[in-house]
Amino acid sequence: MTFTLAHLSDIHLGPLPAVSARELMSKRLTGYINWHRGRTGALAEATLERVTRATADSGADHVAVTGDLTNLALEAELRASSLWLEELGAPEKVSVVPGNHDAYVRGALDRAFQAWAPWMTGDDGKAPSSNDDFPFVRVRGPVAIIGTSSAVATPAFVAAGRFEGTQARNLRRALDDTGSAGLFRVVLIHHPPVRGATIPRKRLYGITLFQDVIAEAGAELVLHGHTHLAQRHTIAGPDGAQVPVIGVPAAGQSPGARRPPGAYNLFAINGEAGNWHCMSQQWSATTETGPLELTEEKVLHSGG
Repeated sequence: MTFTLAHLSDIHLGPLPAVSARELMSKRLTGYINWHRGRTGALAEATLERVTRATADSGADHVAVTGDLTNLALEAELRASSLWLEELGAPEKVSVVPGNHDAYVRGALDRAFQAWAPWMTGDDGKAPSSNDDFPFVRVRGPVAIIGTSSAVATPAFVAAGRFEGTQARNLRRALDDTGSAGLFRVVLIHHPPVRGATIPRKRLYGITLFQDVIAEAGAELVLHGHTHLAQRHTIAGPDGAQVPVIGVPAAGQSPGARRPPGAYNLFAINGEAGNWHCMSQQWSATTETGPLELTEEKVLHSGG
């Protein structure tokens, strides 16, 4: 039986709510200016609504969201993001990990963990309250959804992420356990764990550590966001295997903008351990109205 997994990222819910002068006395000031100078034209509520609706209507068995649901991590944005998640699907059918915009200022990430706990609760009944508590693991059919966090507060003009020791050890354990169970392991992370995937001030610190864990323990698929691009990479797994690392454009990106239009990816997974088949499709809002179009189809694993 085929299991389908949809992937969205970089939601950047708009419009930006009212911001007090006190809230702007931080990195949020530069983010507020950037929003009004650029993001309002590049990101469209109508496009996000179309992509969200298409994802919800796709019939996917599960939906993964890899961060940046907010812009400045304001309280009003966190409330709106929880409502958006509810629209996307029930917590048992949707998994979310945070991005750098969700950790925009110190303390914001803690509030995101609280707001999104139902969508980050693992099968052990626990939801992360810090990055050291990741990953969470949710087994759905033959698939293990393994959510990590690269989100950290950073100075102005920096959008980097971080993957460190405690989380690396936890991830290794989760991959070992789910691999021994014969599951198709999907690792979620916001920042691309690949060198050169983005500019230095937006990179992931801890790429080597992340790749070492995957090389030792293995995984079948890594999903990320952050760059607002349809990126396709591989990293080394055990015994010469190559693990696909797939990024998706920002869900609300306007057609005709500098970056690719809003999209979601759909993965059809079947088979068994050692003999998986996985087909990926990208569905994009290439026009201002109308249904999304199939813009890419690719076999990631050819067994099954």
